[in-house]
Amino acid sequence: MCQGKFLTGRVPVLDLLIFFSCCWNPKLVHRASARGEVQETANEIGHPGSEKFEILLGTQEPSRMEERMKLAVVQACKALRKRHRVEEGAHGPALAALAKTVQYQGTELQVKVESLQHELNQSYRSQAETAGQLLAEVSANQSLRKEVAEKDELINQLQSELTEVREKLAKVDEEVEIRGKAIDAVNHERLQLRQQVAELETKLSKAETDNKMLVDRWMEQKMQDAERLNEANAMYEDMMEKLKANRLEELARQQVDGIVRHTEAGAELYVGSGIPTKVRSTIQAHEGGCGSIMFEHNTAILLSGGNDSLVRQWDSQSASNLTTFRGSTGSVLDLAVSSDNKQVLAACSDHKIYLWDAQSGRIRHTLTGHSEKIVSVDLSPSGTKRAVSASYDRTIKLWDIGTGYGVNTIVCYSNCNSVCVTSDGALICSGHMDGNLRFWDIKTGKLANEVAAHGHAITSVSLSRSGHTVLTSGRDNVHNIFDVRSLEIRATYRSPNFRAATNWCRSCLSPNENYVAAGSADGAVVVWSRKGNESETVLKGGHTFPVLACAWSGVGKPLATADKSGRICIWE
Repeated sequence: MCQGKFLTGRVPVLDLLIFFSCCWNPKLVHRASARGEVQETANEIGHPGSEKFEILLGTQEPSRMEERMKLAVVQACKALRKRHRVEEGAHGPALAALAKTVQYQGTELQVKVESLQHELNQSYRSQAETAGQLLAEVSANQSLRKEVAEKDELINQLQSELTEVREKLAKVDEEVEIRGKAIDAVNHERLQLRQQVAELETKLSKAETDNKMLVDRWMEQKMQDAERLNEANAMYEDMMEKLKANRLEELARQQVDGIVRHTEAGAELYVGSGIPTKVRSTIQAHEGGCGSIMFEHNTAILLSGGNDSLVRQWDSQSASNLTTFRGSTGSVLDLAVSSDNKQVLAACSDHKIYLWDAQSGRIRHTLTGHSEKIVSVDLSPSGTKRAVSASYDRTIKLWDIGTGYGVNTIVCYSNCNSVCVTSDGALICSGHMDGNLRFWDIKTGKLANEVAAHGHAITSVSLSRSGHTVLTSGRDNVHNIFDVRSLEIRATYRSPNFRAATNWCRSCLSPNENYVAAGSADGAVVVWSRKGNESETVLKGGHTFPVLACAWSGVGKPLATADKSGRICIWE
């Protein structure tokens, strides 16, 4: 080991110390010199006093041991030089050959070292590449681990959601089962109901059969009753004709002021009218109110229509009910009677007009065409079989009562509350919600004249017997008398004792056109006189409810009034 390191020319401090230690043993020195190691070592160290030797010695600490070592080294160096000089000549060739061998071996080793260094560099490069790949794989592995962790978290979340969905599905299954049971129960009930319906249909069919039989029997009975009623009416008519003849004879003998009315036979009746002073009789005519009354022409027979859908015929002298006309399904709002008293017409709230035969009490026609309640109706006095009606559908219709069909329709600017036909049958007079009085040509349906009669809605329009004047009443509590030809106001009446109750309060003129009567909302009846000072008379004690309608008999007496409770008062 010492030989190899000395021969290469590198003398580490550790080798020098080994050399010094070897100098203390003569045998080791001899062996070293035999191999040429001592000589090379001595040459490297130099002689005492040389620079290398002094440097080496200067590195030791100045102690006793160091002095002895220095002395031993000096002696060893001297001995080595001496031996070297003796043996230099004998061993020179061998040393030269050995040096060459060592140099060759060093070159070979250097080649190997370079080869190994090259392999080491390649190994480093390979390791660097492997390390790069390893880093890439580690990074990829970390990414994959992160993805795996995320997917694990997602899987856990999905498993949680799946658990919730399964729980909800279980609840839904329970609800479906419950509903299924409920449906089964409903189906069972439905089957039972079907069976019940089938049973009821069977019973209904049987009941309809029985009802048909009863209706047939009832109709047969009604026909028999109608025949008996017709016989009774015929007897009554004969009696009334005799009574009328007796009354006319009595009136002819009386000397009274009156008006002249032409009869079909050409005779003249002098009928007197005066202001009534007391209630002669009261009639509880209808349930729910009576809004329409009128007297038959030239008689004391009174007709009334009420909210109970009935039209009744009364003897005003005895206050007895003569006939009841049925068939309407709505409240009776207005009445009209033909000039021969054989037909009765009623305007009703069920959008229909009913035409009854006065003798038999049967409905001859039901006139339909209005879309709202019909508030007023009148018949032409000229014998043309024409009727006129006013409805809250803003139309006035003209009818042929012989056929029951509509003839013409007049569209109004405002809802009409009252209509009447002039005595010659040429014009329709109408009072409207806008307070205007309008005249229409009955043939063409065109507006002939118009006048602003009231500040509020007109409630009633009444023509005089002569046909020359028309009385209008309004919600402004004013009564006006117009000249039909000039449309000028001839008289105006108002009173603090009068207040209109509804939009259909019917006022009236006396047959001799000397008096105006109107019912008030407080139950009073106010009568104005057109003679002289135009005084007024307030009649009380007959009604406690608002008075809706007034009618004066065509023979001059009596005056009839009807109120909202259905009571009729006969005044004399």
